[in-house]
Amino acid sequence: MSNVSVGRPDNTPTWIMSGILLCFGLLVSSGVLTGLLTTFKVHKAIDLMESLAFIGGGLGVITAILRQSRMDKPLGKFDVFVLETIPGVLFILSLAMGIRWFAEPLVIMMSSSLVPVLGFKIHKVLNLNYVVLGIIVGIIITNSWGIPKFAASGVKTARFVLKMGVILLGARYSFAELAKLGMVSIWMIGFFVLGTVFFVLFLGKVFKQPKSMTGVLSAGMGVCGVSATVACAPVVKAKCSEMAYTIGTILGFGILCMFAFPTIGKLAGMNATQFGAWAGTGILNSAQVAAACLAFNAVDIKTLKVGEIFNITRVLFLPVIVLLLATWFGKQSGQKLSFKEVVIDKFPIFILGFLLLFFMSSLGVFSPADHYKGKYLDFSYNQRTEVTPEELTVLQNAQLAGIPGLNAEEQAAFDDLVKQHQIAGNFEDRDNKKVFDETARERMRGLESILARVKGGELTLSAEVTSAIKHAVKQVQKKSKTVVTLTDCMIWFFAYGLIGLGMQITRKSLAQAGGWPLVMGGISGMAKATLSFIVVMYFVKDVVLH
Repeated sequence: MSNVSVGRPDNTPTWIMSGILLCFGLLVSSGVLTGLLTTFKVHKAIDLMESLAFIGGGLGVITAILRQSRMDKPLGKFDVFVLETIPGVLFILSLAMGIRWFAEPLVIMMSSSLVPVLGFKIHKVLNLNYVVLGIIVGIIITNSWGIPKFAASGVKTARFVLKMGVILLGARYSFAELAKLGMVSIWMIGFFVLGTVFFVLFLGKVFKQPKSMTGVLSAGMGVCGVSATVACAPVVKAKCSEMAYTIGTILGFGILCMFAFPTIGKLAGMNATQFGAWAGTGILNSAQVAAACLAFNAVDIKTLKVGEIFNITRVLFLPVIVLLLATWFGKQSGQKLSFKEVVIDKFPIFILGFLLLFFMSSLGVFSPADHYKGKYLDFSYNQRTEVTPEELTVLQNAQLAGIPGLNAEEQAAFDDLVKQHQIAGNFEDRDNKKVFDETARERMRGLESILARVKGGELTLSAEVTSAIKHAVKQVQKKSKTVVTLTDCMIWFFAYGLIGLGMQITRKSLAQAGGWPLVMGGISGMAKATLSFIVVMYFVKDVVLH
């Protein structure tokens, strides 16, 4: 928050930002920008754009008027905590809006245009999403022009907003993911999470690194990358530069793994389950886990499912790691902490918020408890889940012509789709929900198998037939509106917080950290990847997810 040393900067930037936000809101609401927003595929957020622009612009005008009226008066609490903080909040909010709705889509479009040259999407390889872009923008600003004086107080709210994002992260996970895994897999993930954390702490002692640096790196390398880094940083009092080093190490190591894992997996003759388990354990970033699994096997989506479930299960160990690091940091700082002091006095409140949403998610408060990240299947008969009349004609023509190469399950699923116009159980089974649901899921697996084999080049279908099947599958996949809303809020909290975080990372602070974090991350990452490879090859053979 602000303090009296900040003083009372010029009011002009607040007027300018307010004007820009209001103009943006007017342009969006008038429809002038609709074409551009559609091109960027962010047009679905037009309502949110208008709301944020008008609310932000209006708040800025009110703030500017109040600040102007108090320019010659001494700073009070209202000035320090509100009037001098809001300009910086609006500054970061404006940057977050620009990154989320313009910079990220532009990067994706440029990356896609380079696919014919590179053969892959560079933004996925480098993980150039809004999170990374936000940090980069913040670093560029602070190391080029410096943090504007009028925004200094607002930048200090970044850590608080980041914690709010971590709390909302809890709504995206539940015990259901654990239930899908065998006990061997849970023990395996627990062993590697805790083992990596302790190993990095050991390396930090060997290389004589600061406790804060070692602590935050151990969480990032052991648990789940950026989220764990953000969550554990306040516990070990990590500096912004140390968080940046940790995130950079994780992403850099993940890029190497994304290319190396599929090649090694094929050379070693891993099956789909083994590779998914290895990638989900050894690679830290979710997007990179997915990319490695698809690179290994784009036909059998079981690889991707196993990898992602292993990956997100690591998140469930986050509270344990926070507690462990709180105890460790307390002892390293010369404080003898009791269990009560760690749990009650030192345990971060925002992690309790994360746990609360996690338990609510596990109980099915936000969406059916046994579904992943708030996504669930709705096989009920209704017009919404039908394919369009044009798509039905395409499917009927394909059925008449015949599709060579379909197996019995795929053919049955395709025939039922044509017969019922949608994915669902049999009409006569509607009173028996269990049978009805099982039949529908079997048909969906058949259609997904067709799509996977088309993608893998094993089947040949016209683009129209493939599109119609994709639409039919998509029609029964629903998302919880509550989880979607919480996720959207989380995205904005992270975007805002990481821009502010980036603004606190200077060249000098990075130079002081040296290259040791990268060395420690490389050693621990290689050790985990190697050991988990051996464990997977010997013990993970029958962990099959259906």
